[in-house]
Amino acid sequence: MTDAAQTTMAGEAGASHPTASKYCSGCGALIHKDAAQCPKCGAPQADVRGRKNRAIAIVLALLLGGFGAHKFYLGRIGWGIVYFLFFWTIVPSVVAFVEAIIYVTMSDADFARKYG
Repeated sequence: MTDAAQTTMAGEAGASHPTASKYCSGCGALIHKDAAQCPKCGAPQADVRGRKNRAIAIVLALLLGGFGAHKFYLGRIGWGIVYFLFFWTIVPSVVAFVEAIIYVTMSDADFARKYG
């Protein structure tokens, strides 16, 4: 089979499932839509399902941090329970405020690596 025929068949196969792939944000290669990183260049992909949003974590830490809402959101259930048990003290609120500052200063890649 010629290269042109293979390219045509590959294009037809890709056309039947247009939502099964996307373009890499780093190199532009066609990759699977749920890929966490590009197999060609290794660039992390921003729209991976299940990824935690840093802005939501910051808002939860600032507004409901004393109750541990940001910990529950980030999947740290044990710490969320500890924050909730001691919400009546000021300690979880102060720690949550410091954590919000840490989240603000953390890069997106570091945040995704640790929580995402």
